[in-house]
Amino acid sequence: MGTELTAVGLFSGIGGFELGFRKSGIETKLVCEIDELAATVLQTKMCRKEPRLTYFPDVRDLKSIPQVDILAAGFPCQNLSLVGMNAGIRGAQSRLVDEVFRLIAPIDAGPKWVVLENVPFMLWHRRGEAIEFVTSKLDELGFRWAYRVVDARSFGLPQRRRRVIIVASRIDDPRRVLFADEASPQDGIDDGRVPCGFSWTEGRFGLGWAVNCVPTLKAGSAVGVVSPPAIWLREQQTIVTPNIRDAERLQGFDAGWTDIEFNGSKIKPGARWRMVGNAVPVPVAEWLGERLVEPGPQGNHLNCSPWEGGVWPNAAYGERGTIFRVEISEWPRVPKLPGLSEFLSHEPSKLSARAAAGFLKRAQSGSLRFAPGFLDAVAEHVEEMSKEREAA
Repeated sequence: MGTELTAVGLFSGIGGFELGFRKSGIETKLVCEIDELAATVLQTKMCRKEPRLTYFPDVRDLKSIPQVDILAAGFPCQNLSLVGMNAGIRGAQSRLVDEVFRLIAPIDAGPKWVVLENVPFMLWHRRGEAIEFVTSKLDELGFRWAYRVVDARSFGLPQRRRRVIIVASRIDDPRRVLFADEASPQDGIDDGRVPCGFSWTEGRFGLGWAVNCVPTLKAGSAVGVVSPPAIWLREQQTIVTPNIRDAERLQGFDAGWTDIEFNGSKIKPGARWRMVGNAVPVPVAEWLGERLVEPGPQGNHLNCSPWEGGVWPNAAYGERGTIFRVEISEWPRVPKLPGLSEFLSHEPSKLSARAAAGFLKRAQSGSLRFAPGFLDAVAEHVEEMSKEREAA
């Protein structure tokens, strides 16, 4: 696909937006990332291979951006996430989105397109404080905007990862990017044999249950505890956590993308999980890039109506001071979605006896309902792992 579009990436992480844009033919001119480990991944995997790609560490020190067509930013979600401190959009991390607005403010030097990404919790946390703040700022700066919750499974990744994508432009219609593609959801069917993923650290009232896929890969809790999801492999009668190389693949990166050295030593698995959990899925960025290169129809066929307040909808756009609710699925495309057993390529680790026992205790004291046989399987796994530990 030929194009002359160029981009800048802020809060680039390990390069999800940038790699997806590259696959769609968009050249990134500058990446910005303050985390030293993620910056090392960026420089090793991208900057050193692309001489015209510049790295900059701290967005707060960035005076301006190059003249480009697109600015993309997966701005920090720690204060907006279910597992974070829930400080809101004005929290120390998430308020860094202000730097985006500062850099796109100049009318004569701003990008044609702005693409933002964050967690769907921003739509209802504190009555949608975050999405209201972001869209209001875009209004003030003269941008038309649209947003849509998108599921990574729509792009062939067996990870139920829902994210809010916001697209804005001063000179074009963002609906032509976000709403041009729609497919019917393909939720997994539990036939009693397929593996099921779950988040074993969700506490007594959460599970993150996912049929034939894994729940959202997360960076970790507010205290820095990284917790890979667990997978109930029914046919093998065991409970495992995926290999970090498969976690990278579940985000659309090549296996081993974060397997590099930092200060003379290999980056530790926990740090790799954190970086991968923070990333933008590469195929999502590739789809956006393709639509930025070649926008589609406006989506006039969609069912739209003025939003009258309450819970913010899963998709909407703003026009002349009015917010319109958009009825559209979270699946832009119909993928060939592999089953989880088919997708996993690297040896997983068994969930430890301690972790499994802790989960089982919380599950038994809570009020959640579980799939038939699941808690029995966890109990059997605890017993098996305890015997292995004693024998070691």
